[in-house]
Amino acid sequence: MENDDDTNYKFGVSEDLVQSPAHKTAGASSIDFDGLLSTPLKLQEDLAEGCGGQLWPAGMVLSKYLLRNHRNTMKGRTIVELGAGGGLVGLAVALGCNVDKNLLITDQKPMFALMQQNITLNNLQGRVEADIYDWGEAPPPSVPTHPDIILAADCVYFEPAFPLLQRTLQDLIGERSVCFFCFKKRRRADMNFVKAIKKMFTVEEVSDDPEKEVYARENIFL
Repeated sequence: MENDDDTNYKFGVSEDLVQSPAHKTAGASSIDFDGLLSTPLKLQEDLAEGCGGQLWPAGMVLSKYLLRNHRNTMKGRTIVELGAGGGLVGLAVALGCNVDKNLLITDQKPMFALMQQNITLNNLQGRVEADIYDWGEAPPPSVPTHPDIILAADCVYFEPAFPLLQRTLQDLIGERSVCFFCFKKRRRADMNFVKAIKKMFTVEEVSDDPEKEVYARENIFL
């Protein structure tokens, strides 16, 4: 997820221009996604380095969907999470979707230590790696060319980051790539971004999620 301080520096955008979430104090959560994980995910949340350091609703929606509908389709795939924050979605997939390697969670530098901490907290060293990925720039060497699966949940908080994410998706998505993208609509720019990527990729709203009607009432789209 885009770090708020970094984004302010790059784009001169104040947090006053967007709706701010309810910030939590630092601490660890234990999440089993309504019983979908037999071993709960331990997630350290810390907002000291930016808003990416807390759990966001779209990340919960995407994690539960993947655990419920794609538990047995991830093995052997190259998987990259963008704007991972603390790594919620990628780590949930690693724990519950039969993934044994090739899973990379990425974000900007301020989130790097938190991603590493959560990998260690869940004993996923060797199965999950973390790296710094600044959108709009060339992918770091750790990112595979055209990964099989790209994960992104509420990864943009400031509007000026949308063009950078768009370019990054162009860099990563190949003919065989699938991107699971989940977001909460907060402003017109969210839907404008969806319109823009529809001109570049095949974009379909997920229709096989039994909880779709529930999170749709919260303006969350997958």
